[in-house]
Amino acid sequence: MKKYHVLMFLILANLFWAGNYMFGKYVVEDMSPLQMTFSRWLIAVFLMFPLAHFIERPNWKLVWREWKILVVMAVLGIIGYNFLLYEALRFTTPMNASLVNSINPALIVLFAFLFLKEKISRTNIIGLAVSLLGVILVLTRGQIQKLLETNYNLGDLLMLAAILVWTVYSIVGRRTKHIPPISATAVSVVFALILLLPFILASGIQLPSQKESLIGIIYMGIFPSVGSFIFWNISVREIGPSKAGVYLNLITVFTAIFSLVMGQSITAVQIIGGILVFTGVYLTSQGRKKNAIAQHETGASHN
Repeated sequence: MKKYHVLMFLILANLFWAGNYMFGKYVVEDMSPLQMTFSRWLIAVFLMFPLAHFIERPNWKLVWREWKILVVMAVLGIIGYNFLLYEALRFTTPMNASLVNSINPALIVLFAFLFLKEKISRTNIIGLAVSLLGVILVLTRGQIQKLLETNYNLGDLLMLAAILVWTVYSIVGRRTKHIPPISATAVSVVFALILLLPFILASGIQLPSQKESLIGIIYMGIFPSVGSFIFWNISVREIGPSKAGVYLNLITVFTAIFSLVMGQSITAVQIIGGILVFTGVYLTSQGRKKNAIAQHETGASHN
């Protein structure tokens, strides 16, 4: 796969996820995090299987044979991360959630180093640092000292748990290179829905009561669920979790842009911060040393 394809996939994945933060904040006022998680993936599953069949034409028997790892992926990435994110948005703002999320790339790099033996070049480290600085500028509007004054509430702590889950998901997902990515994600979603169903039946089926919530659930079921997960998983297979992880900083930039569109103000310092994030992402994507796994795994994709 060409470099610019991976770059575009990662940018789109994080653009859609930023929308998930914004819509999630509104929908969670109308539906429970459990119902939101189930509803978005119920919509997504009807799109993923046709996409997988026509794009990848997989051997479904071989895909289902990997059910153990796909169940783990379902628990971590499909259920765990999303439930914790929506629960966090009950108590904190999308921007604050993205502040906590900004340490995710560093966690992925650390976990990839510890568990996948991935090596990091000096350029990659500089890129990561520049990107994180940009995120901090965006969130603090240039008043970096406020970062130390932030009082993290329950939502921030839940968001921290969410990114820990996502980090493990990204690391584990690297081991599914032999499974077509869309097919792997589709089957993971099926397992997630099966696992969630008893809880949904016990709590009672809840439908959106407002037009905005319905639009939000449809958006989350199509773009963050189908688009982001497929783009992310393909990209992680191609370039590895730590290199792809730095792109998660773009969520913060896109969240700031969405806030501006929705009538909130944005400063020149935040724009500069956004530029720094993109610069850091570019630097981190350059000159990366190939890790041991990539040296002997060829031609496959990821989930």
